[in-house]
Amino acid sequence: MTNLPIIAIFDIGKTNKKFFLFDEEYNMLLERSTPFAEIKDEDGDACEDINALTHWVQQSLRDIRSMREFNLKAVNFSTYGASFVHLNTEGQPVAPLYNYLKPYPPGLQEELHQQYGGEITFSIHTASPALGNLNSGLQLYWLKKERPSLFEKIRHSLHLPQYMSYLLTGKKYSDITSIGCHTALWNFSQNHYHEWLFREGIIDKLAPIYPSDQLINAAIDGQPVLSGVGLHDSSAALIPYLANFNEPFVLISTGTWCISLNPFNQSRLLAEELKQDCLCYMEYRAKPVKASRLFAGYEHEQQVKRLSDHFGLRAEYYKTVHFDAAIAGKLKERPAIKGITGANGLQQSVFGQRPLADFATYEEAYHQLLMDIMQQQIASTNLVMSREVKKIFVDGGFGRNPVYMHLLARAYPQLEVYAASIAQASAVGAAMAVHAYWNKKPLPEELIDLKKFTAPIEEVNS
Repeated sequence: MTNLPIIAIFDIGKTNKKFFLFDEEYNMLLERSTPFAEIKDEDGDACEDINALTHWVQQSLRDIRSMREFNLKAVNFSTYGASFVHLNTEGQPVAPLYNYLKPYPPGLQEELHQQYGGEITFSIHTASPALGNLNSGLQLYWLKKERPSLFEKIRHSLHLPQYMSYLLTGKKYSDITSIGCHTALWNFSQNHYHEWLFREGIIDKLAPIYPSDQLINAAIDGQPVLSGVGLHDSSAALIPYLANFNEPFVLISTGTWCISLNPFNQSRLLAEELKQDCLCYMEYRAKPVKASRLFAGYEHEQQVKRLSDHFGLRAEYYKTVHFDAAIAGKLKERPAIKGITGANGLQQSVFGQRPLADFATYEEAYHQLLMDIMQQQIASTNLVMSREVKKIFVDGGFGRNPVYMHLLARAYPQLEVYAASIAQASAVGAAMAVHAYWNKKPLPEELIDLKKFTAPIEEVNS
């Protein structure tokens, strides 16, 4: 293993900051994780400790370079989105790294929307539902309007992945995956920045766009290395699937949110879709990715606690439940009930209103929970589905849930439905994005583990 060629990837989450070392065959050679405590911004709201994060990245780069058994060829970065680091003319941060969950003044958001065609028109053009600080462009508008003296100090605002890259390269760039992630910065129909950035004098705060699949010359303690400009983590996690599968597919990325991503759907967002939490991401080759979001992982977590309390079983008991077609068939015969949906019509299933006394066993109640969630999942995924799609991949927690997977296969009997897993997908994707520049070997073809789920033949033919 002497002088083994590697790439280092920094994968920055809200809680844990990690770096990985991969060899040319994408074997993970090293993983290190560090938790970071949040601090408070000037308003008392929780935010990232940018100084601690900066120090950790710089020290970690030196540590990696000192590992003599490796030949560090390149570095890249994958981080959460909707977060700006604001730099002055000396290239130093002059503001907190504001949290995208920080409350946004509703009147200010309405003011911006009304100046540029109203909320629906503005949201359609930018492929961004009105989400306050989750629309990171609105953070700059807020600074201009309510913190003008701070706004004047800002020379460049870099999204977090590009700030990570700047720490290594000293070069300030923007990246299309960060710009195209519900930021309200990009006009998707015209394929350039939205006019409001020019009219409001904000465009000059944004650095030039650099290709997400290229590398820049850099150095660590005088030793040369190549660096990417970084990617938004959701876009990075899609890259292994785009590299391994040519047939059109939908990826359902499951966790707290279940996000259905269709890189092959180029249709324009409609007002009705925006109201149902549809948006567009941008993949690393600057192509729109139509997406829909569902808060199903969170609901599952809450309702599993409710089931646990009612049946007197441990919280993790649901992991022992296997799909039972007889239970599903019996529950399907029950009369439907009308539920109270979330604000966008999709975020809450009817299960929360079902009396648990109606169920004889935990298994029966759990099947009903997943069947109710699946109704919402189908509605959400159908918002981005297109005719050419042949496969559905599910990664994350629900991909390991046999009840969810069997129900999904039954919902889409004409499609191939797979539970898919790849360790550290966003980190691997960040490495694969720049593969041609650091790696002499071909991309591996079996990075993703697949398990196929099928509906019974009688259901397919019915």
